Amino acid sequence: MQRTAFAERTTAETDIRVELNLDGAGDVEVSTGIGFFDHMLSLLGAHGFLDLNVTATGDLEVDYHHTVEDVGIVLGDALGQALGDRKGIRRYGHAVTPMDESLAEVSMDLSNRPFLVYGIPSFVVPGTGFDAHLGKEFFRALATRAGMTLHIQLRYGENEHHILEAVFKAFGRSLQQAVSVDERIVGVRSTKGSL
Repeated sequence: MQRTAFAERTTAETDIRVELNLDGAGDVEVSTGIGFFDHMLSLLGAHGFLDLNVTATGDLEVDYHHTVEDVGIVLGDALGQALGDRKGIRRYGHAVTPMDESLAEVSMDLSNRPFLVYGIPSFVVPGTGFDAHLGKEFFRALATRAGMTLHIQLRYGENEHHILEAVFKAFGRSLQQAVSVDERIVGVRSTKGSL
């Protein structure tokens, strides 16, 4: 079973394409026009063992919001497509990941019930124009479109770059667990028989 997907979205504000392989080696190519965001998406793919190709152009002269949110939308669509009927997947993922002085925790459930809890304080990463709220918009869009319950918490941290780096790495690691196939699972992992 090949778990790959291609998704795209074109609006008056953005033009985005995402190719995704859930069973990849962590090969990532990202170009969004936002250097720090490219770095974070590369970490997500590498630590989630996703083969990920993201190309995005957006109205960066306005701000980063539309591009970041719409990348989340399209990546969420691709993830939902690649998961298909979600039969055989572990469904749950959890990772606690350090980055120097920062420690982030991500838990998810690929339940088809979108929800986001985002326990990251407000800040701007110095020299980037990227802030924690943009991270929230990205993860909210992704969780909504992928049908994911997602909890993101910062246990502690000081350096803004390190905090978001720990978050994106933890998300990738948690996602890798949740999408992994377990041969013991017949159908979907739910006592209800459906997600």
